[in-house]
Amino acid sequence: MARVLHNLLLFLIRLALKIRVVGYWSLIYAYCALCSVVALLKLWWNIVLRPTATFQWVIRETPPACLNDTSLGTHCYVRIKESGLRFHYVAAGERGKPLMLFLHGFPEFWFSWRYQLREFKSEFRVVAIDMRGYGESDLPLSSESYRFDYLVTDVKDIVEYLGYNRCCLVGHDWGGTIAWLFAIHYPEMVTKLIVLNCPHPSVFADYALRHPSQLLKSSHFFFFQLPRFPELMLSINDFKALKALFTSRNTGIGRKGRWLTAEDLEAYLYALSQPGALTGALNYYRNVFSSLPLSHNHVRSPVLLLWGERDAFLEQEMAEACRLYIRNHFRLNIISGASHWLQQDQPDIVNTLIWTFLKEGEGRKSYRN
Repeated sequence: MARVLHNLLLFLIRLALKIRVVGYWSLIYAYCALCSVVALLKLWWNIVLRPTATFQWVIRETPPACLNDTSLGTHCYVRIKESGLRFHYVAAGERGKPLMLFLHGFPEFWFSWRYQLREFKSEFRVVAIDMRGYGESDLPLSSESYRFDYLVTDVKDIVEYLGYNRCCLVGHDWGGTIAWLFAIHYPEMVTKLIVLNCPHPSVFADYALRHPSQLLKSSHFFFFQLPRFPELMLSINDFKALKALFTSRNTGIGRKGRWLTAEDLEAYLYALSQPGALTGALNYYRNVFSSLPLSHNHVRSPVLLLWGERDAFLEQEMAEACRLYIRNHFRLNIISGASHWLQQDQPDIVNTLIWTFLKEGEGRKSYRN
């Protein structure tokens, strides 16, 4: 009798797990379908209003001068033997100084860290990379090439190529997700972790499923699962949607005096208008649902989490919840009036908070190899 009950219990557990998996993917596909309908309506409305301009966009042939600003650093390239991929990065500061590595988000590239490259090169070897699929780095077109384990390995390979065995790791948005994962899997290589407007991946997955308001703000995750159509919607009207991400009242950089200049905006359009660039950037999203939940969660490095109060994509409650997964010192700073694009929106405040965090505890000498 006991054995029968045991087998029945196992069967019910397995059935519950299968139902949960089916429900999970049903939710994803249903939301993808809903987002597709909304996007089609937007496309139709654009065609009605601008029948000739809708399907016109310009591939920028020449980089704006700001991308060659020598005060930001030197443009370098590295080909990783294991993956075969070539990565572009901009580096400044003396070789041999502690490494501070910057990982950008969507839809950005190394240029998003321009204020930090200038600020921290006095004490660090600062390196801002174009992550795979972005900027001048190689652009694998297969979505399978953007699995979490590949993206984390890219960071490890680049740190080692630069001649270091550890670094101060700084990430924003998608770069923040990869930074969290790198600190989880290679704790010995992260002296301090600094994340901007990106929750711990497990916090995000749990919170989004429990809060419809966050699920709505994350609707782009579902829309981007579709092949080709998101690329089209981001391109129409000469990349109007991309421009709006950075400049609109709801989602853009909002602090007075810190709007993107026309040249800054052209830098982003130059990078994202290149053939295949949008597909590479969107492929990060096309692997996310199969990568969660995480099998390992805990971060053992000291963590600074900076959060813009006006983030249009992520709810602030997730920031405090990250504390559950950190097994070391954790500092959270909510920056009033700041948008999702925190390091560009309020760079002076961000840089000051980073310096304060770096000076805490072990001090700067702990960063040296």
